[in-house]
Amino acid sequence: MNTIAEHIADFLKEYPPFNNLTFQELADIASNIRVINLEKHAVLFENNDPLHDSFYVVASGVINLTTIADAEETIINKCHEGNIFGLRPFFAKNNYMMTAKAREESIIYAIPIAVFRPFVANNSDVLNFLLENFAVNSRHTKESSGSNGKMTSETSFYVDQQSEMQYLQTLTYNNSPLKTEANRIVKDVAILMTESMVDNIVVTEKNNPIGIVTDADLSSKIATGRYPITETIDKIMSSPVVTVLENVSLAEAQLLMLKHNVTHLCVTKDGTSKSAVKGIISEHDLIVAQASNPGVLIKEIKRSQLPKDLKQIRDRLSDLIQNSIQKNIPLSHVSNIASEINLAIIKRAVELSILDLGSPPARFAWLSIGSQGRKEQLLLTDQDSILVFEDVTPEKYRDVKDYFLRLAKRTTAILEKVGYELCPNGHMGSNMLWCKSLTDWTKQYNSWMNTPGENSNDLSSIFFDYEIVFGEPKIEEAIEGVIFKNAVNNTLFFDFLGNDALKRNSPLSFFKKFIVEEEGPQKGKFDIKTRALMPLIDGARLLILNSNIKGIQNTYLRFKQLAITDSKNAEIYLSCAEAFLTLSKFRTVEGLKNDDSGQYINIKEMSKTDREKLKNALTPMKDLEELIKSKFQLTQFS
Repeated sequence: MNTIAEHIADFLKEYPPFNNLTFQELADIASNIRVINLEKHAVLFENNDPLHDSFYVVASGVINLTTIADAEETIINKCHEGNIFGLRPFFAKNNYMMTAKAREESIIYAIPIAVFRPFVANNSDVLNFLLENFAVNSRHTKESSGSNGKMTSETSFYVDQQSEMQYLQTLTYNNSPLKTEANRIVKDVAILMTESMVDNIVVTEKNNPIGIVTDADLSSKIATGRYPITETIDKIMSSPVVTVLENVSLAEAQLLMLKHNVTHLCVTKDGTSKSAVKGIISEHDLIVAQASNPGVLIKEIKRSQLPKDLKQIRDRLSDLIQNSIQKNIPLSHVSNIASEINLAIIKRAVELSILDLGSPPARFAWLSIGSQGRKEQLLLTDQDSILVFEDVTPEKYRDVKDYFLRLAKRTTAILEKVGYELCPNGHMGSNMLWCKSLTDWTKQYNSWMNTPGENSNDLSSIFFDYEIVFGEPKIEEAIEGVIFKNAVNNTLFFDFLGNDALKRNSPLSFFKKFIVEEEGPQKGKFDIKTRALMPLIDGARLLILNSNIKGIQNTYLRFKQLAITDSKNAEIYLSCAEAFLTLSKFRTVEGLKNDDSGQYINIKEMSKTDREKLKNALTPMKDLEELIKSKFQLTQFS
């Protein structure tokens, strides 16, 4: 190891999060680090610059992080020796939202994200440190966030999908706090607090906060006799109050309470004590918010022993999805989080079944197929799964299959109790057809793909969207290998899938009116799943298999990837990606409202702007259809 790298590793090990890593790990990182010398006032990156492939540590000197609001430059943070900054490329995909400028001559270490990412994925302390650091550094300061509520995208983000997903929630808190003037008598204020059943009151002057009195103040200052109960309240209040903006994140609120050693934060209009009081955040609010944090939910799932425990967590996930959508957190983030939690629930159901039945007699993989396989299951839809076990000798086959069918039946029964209905078409590992050995599954995929017309009655395209939930990853890789090997130049198969993708009925009539259900219980409603989402899902799957792109199951990400691979049609793919998110959001909102799968939308109840939005999301489908027809030379008239 060269001396420069050694010197860098020595420096890093003194500072978090690097102090969580071994010296060997640090040495590996250090040998990939670039050293940057910055003159005074030199700029490393500017607001709206494309993201770099590294993040930065200050080796010496000071870096100012600034943002511009209303033509005024505001310093958000000063970074000194050992401080980390520029973490945006880790957590977000959009451009920098601030400027990093040297306040004096400085030396910076640039750490490539690709090199550092594995250490984050394997070490939750490192991840949590980076998350908090990003949250704090990326908040605009009091003066610069005039446009309240625009910050959500800044503080909600997802970490690279492989690593644990967490995002920083905004908080719910008391937005009608008790207020009093400074000259009120303590006794009266104490009575008011007792009657209102709260443990705090804000002391205001012209509605601006000048202090706060909590139960703790009453017991430490009045009950002990230090002050008489006839004293005015301003004598015992804690002042000044720690104030924040209303869209403060959970991490930030926690850090402020720790830093100032207080139990309450006062929310004001502009985040300073010179503006009107809007609410109070208590420690209790933080505990409540923690409870619905995705990381916490996943820990609870891992500890659950009964289906009812899992059901309760799944209900909390629905609340989390609803809140995230109300806060306008991008749907792609919400889907990521929901699918991680759904995945953890299904995994736990398999584990509980194994605890009941004893160890499996062979290695196996439980794969989610369909919407959960594509990480698109925001609502409680039915369960789709397959079970693949490794090849065993013929005399063992029957007993082994028998065990796995019992395992699958238990698992699907647990999931049904959690609220995932059984698949009406029987696409589940508990069905004899969909629980078999790797060789049998290989034969099944070979026959589906090489003679698709003959036994197409049981060929459902959802078998081509899969994600391993539990078990042996090599088995999933083997299935993927079979699919992609069969896909090469397989015109027959792509004809079949292409015609399948085109056979969906058009969502709009010739006169651009929504085509709604003509009869039955859903009469007059628009089937957003079959008419709008399925053509996009089917189209993305068809094109991704045809382009031989492995490992991407999600429809939105498939279109994004296709835009890169097939750049001449990029515009169509990108508009399909956006349309998919818009349509999914409509479906999710509808499902949450009616507590169902959100498949049928009542067009009459929609506002005019929502109807237009929905209509616009359907326009790229025509282009996609034409593209599929010409790519696969299909003549189907749709």
